[in-house]
Amino acid sequence: MKPIIEVNHISKKYRIGEKQSYYSFRDTLTDLAKSPFRKKSNKSEFWALKDISFKVMPGEVIGIIGRNGAGKSTLLKILSRITPPTTGEVILRGRVASLLEVGTGFHPELTGRENIYLNGAVLGMKRAEINNKFDEIVEFAEISKFLDTPVKFYSSGMYMRLAFAIAAHLEPEILLVDEVLAVGDVEFQKKCLGKMKEVSKQGRTVLFVSHNMQAIQSLCKNTILLKNGEINDFGPTDKVVNKYLNTGLGNMTMKTWNNMKNAPGNQFIRIKSAKIIDFSNNKNSLFTVKTPLQIEFEFWNLAPAKINLSLVLWSIAGECIFNVGSDSKSLEKGLYKSICKIPADLLNDNAYSIHLFFVKDMSIGIYNHENILSFEVQDVEREGNWYGKWIGAVRPKLEFNIEEK
Repeated sequence: MKPIIEVNHISKKYRIGEKQSYYSFRDTLTDLAKSPFRKKSNKSEFWALKDISFKVMPGEVIGIIGRNGAGKSTLLKILSRITPPTTGEVILRGRVASLLEVGTGFHPELTGRENIYLNGAVLGMKRAEINNKFDEIVEFAEISKFLDTPVKFYSSGMYMRLAFAIAAHLEPEILLVDEVLAVGDVEFQKKCLGKMKEVSKQGRTVLFVSHNMQAIQSLCKNTILLKNGEINDFGPTDKVVNKYLNTGLGNMTMKTWNNMKNAPGNQFIRIKSAKIIDFSNNKNSLFTVKTPLQIEFEFWNLAPAKINLSLVLWSIAGECIFNVGSDSKSLEKGLYKSICKIPADLLNDNAYSIHLFFVKDMSIGIYNHENILSFEVQDVEREGNWYGKWIGAVRPKLEFNIEEK
């Protein structure tokens, strides 16, 4: 069996700060006349992708992960034929439907109804085939009231519901889905992820770009990790996701300084180690909202004093989640260990950093270390096979029941 997708040594170059428009022959002659010996500078060149090669077999669901700017969206645009590669070739053996950016593939002046038929025609479907799927598309997208309204008046959420409904229901052999699912609300994400699972069970091929590692692990058997425009890893999803979480996101869950002279601190305190572990003994490096965390610090106390530690947890957006202080203890000179436990079902899915403060006599700050550790908490699949961002700094699981009176 031949691969349904073959990517052979593709690279993509962009020119930063230069117009991407097409020049006429007259414009080219004018430029040459103005500066006939001018050479184009390579300083403005940026390679979004570098020598990418991989194969996908029919029916596979492949995840694509990586930091922002790694080349994920550029890769999908090349596979969608939106932009050509600078070098290399892509071979696709099937019809492709893509969900990349809000409004991609829609004509703003046409109604939702007209855009359904337009997209179907682009996929090579006959009108009768589109008619058979039409009601399912409208019901899934929940836009029946606005079906005959030009899509330029749609909200981004309505755009996405209709675009995904078209892409998933018109039965392409290859479905490309970018992170744009994040535009939708919780119910929309639930439906989309459920539909992608259904599509994969029907033997169609899916390439799925997401920053949600739980969704990637739930949907994808194998995953591609992109880093700086290159394939950093490609293999079983659990292995690739763990590698990404340990290196790709900037996670720093363990630091050690064995030499006290070089350890961070001052004449009062020197830090020996700092680490975050899953104290449920789960060996997976993936922290989820269900993971109980233990934060451990070892430090040398260099002068007798009454000491307590203050731990501040910050979100990636700079929001203080909480500030917790340890007991205050009179410490002699020596090596000490401090442990702070964060229970499961408390933190929201987010990226976090930890700031550590050492306080003397309950009021005098003697040393602080910002961003000593960083980590990411992932969402988990909930009842109904769905995910969705919960509002709020935390998402505690509290006793909250419904009982018959």
